[in-house]
Amino acid sequence: MSKICQITGMHTKRHTKRSFDVNLFHKKFYWVEQDCWISLNVSAAGLRTINKIGLDAALKNAAEKGYLYE
Repeated sequence: MSKICQITGMHTKRHTKRSFDVNLFHKKFYWVEQDCWISLNVSAAGLRTINKIGLDAALKNAAEKGYLYE
């Protein structure tokens, strides 16, 4: 699986031999609107986005842009 944030779509853009990975975490969130737990691969910027606009709004934005995957 590639290292891409499911909220912001961030991925590494460097084309060198050395590996530069995004600051990615595997986190579980409780989605109140659906009353369930979900697991996401999120970057540090994605965590700040979730804290700022909320999980439901962040998931809707990510789904519109096509960043969510199973």
